[in-house]
Amino acid sequence: MRLLALCFSILASSVVSLAASAPQVFETAAGPVKITPIYHASTLIEAGGKVIYLDPAPPAKLAGLPSADLILITHTHADHMNAGSISEISKPGTEILAPQAVLNTVTTARPMANGETKTWQHWTVEAVPAYNLKRGPAAGKLFHEKGTGNGYILTYGGKRFYFSGDTEGVPEMRALKNIDVAFVCMNLPYTMPPEEAAEAVKAFHPKTVIPYHYRGSDLSVFKKGLEGTGIEVRLLDWYSQ
Repeated sequence: MRLLALCFSILASSVVSLAASAPQVFETAAGPVKITPIYHASTLIEAGGKVIYLDPAPPAKLAGLPSADLILITHTHADHMNAGSISEISKPGTEILAPQAVLNTVTTARPMANGETKTWQHWTVEAVPAYNLKRGPAAGKLFHEKGTGNGYILTYGGKRFYFSGDTEGVPEMRALKNIDVAFVCMNLPYTMPPEEAAEAVKAFHPKTVIPYHYRGSDLSVFKKGLEGTGIEVRLLDWYSQ
């Protein structure tokens, strides 16, 4: 019986408890920012009466959600860019920012290159390089080439929110400074495993980190990799729709 109880205890300690995909609210000098997981990489951001979407794409269910004032797209892959989803949440005046490659499909988008900064309403939007260093579909090829995809830093009311897009732990991520909340991808084979993600996060040391785009990843490995760093790790369920 003691052995059985010990086995159950070990099993329980290895299970990661995920919070439901409830909105996360962050206070800023300009008022609260509410960030709601939708599905996988699709994210809803609300502040100051404005609505921003990141990577709206199937199978995210968008019906009943507010129309977008701004849409940010990280790259062209189907789990991040979908013309039908963009149309569903758009209204007259919706603005779209995206890497140049996206404009071949989403012709109404404005291009935003790696390293570029734009001001939108009361937000500052910075495009951070997002790419693979070594992983790809075949020898000599990468899933995400440098320059074709963006991560984004959104600054509002003095708070800096980073969304990694699809990337490995590239030097540009590791060199980030003063990030309050980081949404960091992980999954194989397309981005990186959780232990690599944890090492990258330790390098730029955000105050809070939230894994997203993590389908199939062991989040307990990611959380364990950040123990003792002082970084708050929030584990949310991005796959409950």
